[in-house]
Amino acid sequence: MKPIGELTLRTLAMPADANAAGDIFGGWVMAQMDLSCGIRAAERARGRVVTAAVKEMAFAKPVKIGDTLCIYTHIAHVGRTSITLKVEAWAQRYLSDLMELVTHADFIMVALDKDGKPTPVPKEM
Repeated sequence: MKPIGELTLRTLAMPADANAAGDIFGGWVMAQMDLSCGIRAAERARGRVVTAAVKEMAFAKPVKIGDTLCIYTHIAHVGRTSITLKVEAWAQRYLSDLMELVTHADFIMVALDKDGKPTPVPKEM
């Protein structure tokens, strides 16, 4: 199995992000996924975006201290003011080439204007 989408973010899982057993908090993983969607959607919208919804998420495998978390994003749909992204979080295991899918979800981002109101996503160039 290989990642789907574009590598958007890579970051190292550190002890401050883990519980006493050395497992990385799910909320931290989700936050990295949200950051990735913000980067990718803002590039596509050519402006400010916010997270409107996250569809169901389940964790298949843990992330451990020292793993590199790799977030892949794929723009699945562009609506009038929204962008739906398919997001996968993969763990590259510490000091290894092994990559394992940790979780995936659909994130829905909304483009905003300077006043914070939803605004149309520009056509692709």
